[in-house]
Amino acid sequence: MNSREIRSISESVRLTDRQREIITGLLLGDGHLETQNRGRTFRLKVEHSKHQKDYVDWLYQQLNNMVLTPPQSKLQTVAGKVYEKYWFSTISSGALRFYAQQFYLSRRKVVPKMIAKLVTPLSLAVWFMDDGSLKSRFHRARIINTHCFDRISLQRLRDMLQQQFHVRTTLRRQSEGMQLYIPSSDIETFINLIKPHIHPLMEYKIKLT
Repeated sequence: MNSREIRSISESVRLTDRQREIITGLLLGDGHLETQNRGRTFRLKVEHSKHQKDYVDWLYQQLNNMVLTPPQSKLQTVAGKVYEKYWFSTISSGALRFYAQQFYLSRRKVVPKMIAKLVTPLSLAVWFMDDGSLKSRFHRARIINTHCFDRISLQRLRDMLQQQFHVRTTLRRQSEGMQLYIPSSDIETFINLIKPHIHPLMEYKIKLT
């Protein structure tokens, strides 16, 4: 495919409401945006462990009008250990510029002031599938890894969850940063919101004991 055809596809991208909800969830989670032309256009990169292949394939299906190359595997070495990753990236498009403007400040990922207007239950589900986990198999509480966010962003997330979805959270300190902790008293409310949107591969994350 030549550069003219790629540019034509890039300029024709129109995000659906569903895609906007998914992109919001991905940017709260593991997704990130990259630019190669000083912010005129951006591409979204999605990358997970090979064990989450089916989930990555599902995300690709949701966004495939923006993707030229299907998901593929790669090896990554971290601290001398080799991991197999499964990933894809979208085409660079001006349609993603709004999200870069909202979710990045001086190249650092942040939670937008207007997060409550962007998030839906589908967004929460994608975010939780990316970064959510059980506290332990003995607890009903759940954790969302939010290590990359500063305290202002964390407070915006907590306010959004409580004011818009009636889910209370606390902060849990880890060596890497802070996690959002959803206590057992609120977990059913949260799971009932996201359950209709959870991929079968990730259902273990929402099973209550």
